[in-house]
Amino acid sequence: MDRRLILIVDDESDLRTMLSSYLDAEGFDVVEAIDGDQALEQIDSTGPDLVVLDVGLPGMDGFEVLRRVRQVSEVPVIMLTAHAEEVDRIVGLTVGADDYVTKPFSPREVIARISAVLRRTTRTVGVATDEIVKFEGLVVDLARREVRRDREVVDLSALEFDLLAALASAPGRVFTREQLMERVWGWDYFGVPRLVDVHVANLRKALGDDAVSPRFIGTVRGVGYKFVGPPR
Repeated sequence: MDRRLILIVDDESDLRTMLSSYLDAEGFDVVEAIDGDQALEQIDSTGPDLVVLDVGLPGMDGFEVLRRVRQVSEVPVIMLTAHAEEVDRIVGLTVGADDYVTKPFSPREVIARISAVLRRTTRTVGVATDEIVKFEGLVVDLARREVRRDREVVDLSALEFDLLAALASAPGRVFTREQLMERVWGWDYFGVPRLVDVHVANLRKALGDDAVSPRFIGTVRGVGYKFVGPPR
């Protein structure tokens, strides 16, 4: 198997060197960037499989870098933060961070999270990939990873598609946030359940759905979510 390419974006040279050494030992290739401009250049020129992105970059901070990345790419991004209070900002991002790690951290923890995110982004969510699931006003093509609402193609991120596929695979079934994290993010995912709420909100927005009077995704208060549209 080809070695996966990881981009590390951090202005601390010691941290980049440490992570690069561990990643190389685990079979990854690594490229580095010290600021947002270099990060965007590396993403464009090297096409990394995953980005480890520090929030506290000089000049353009990590949040702005992520916003710009999401305009052109769905590459998985793990955010690094030195301040616990920034976690809520990362969780609340609508631009699409896949995970976060709070400094100081163990390099092994970062490696585990990278591996977990890569497994999620390169696997299906446990439903037949040749299946087309049809509902009133919605078609989910699992093989093409394409969604049409009222015959119009819906632009979803990879994670949003996996989340929709998981819910649509069992209409009416109530999934807890933890179950959705296991099915979509992977059993060994380390994140917090609030991330599910953020991505469900993004998915609803993309589908033009209403949380109060849902056409597709319903909330079960205190439990989780379910797909409410009956199959055709």
